[in-house]
Amino acid sequence: MLWCLSNHKHKIFTGFWCMIDGDDLEKQWCIADEQTPDDILQAALDWACGPGGADCKMIQPNKPCYLPNTVKDHASYAFNSYWQRYKNGGGSCYFGAAAMVSDLDPSHGACQIESLP
Repeated sequence: MLWCLSNHKHKIFTGFWCMIDGDDLEKQWCIADEQTPDDILQAALDWACGPGGADCKMIQPNKPCYLPNTVKDHASYAFNSYWQRYKNGGGSCYFGAAAMVSDLDPSHGACQIESLP
């Protein structure tokens, strides 16, 4: 990784380069922007879980990531599912400005949200 978003303990800054110390790669997730209105998030969520090809099974009722049952939380899961699947092939974490990349793990309880290299 040749760029850095923030200063973490395992990063070594050398001039214009940022190198990761050892094999400790920075994990990132694509999450819903909290400032985005629910109707915009819902439209992006519908696209991600439909034509976008995100795996949205875990945000269905009685699944580990269904609760909290909010548009923001479900959109975050779907956005991340899409981004993790397609980011290395050019997929973005944009969703019409409804999403953002975060280095804070949004997993909670039994809901483990993946971050892939």
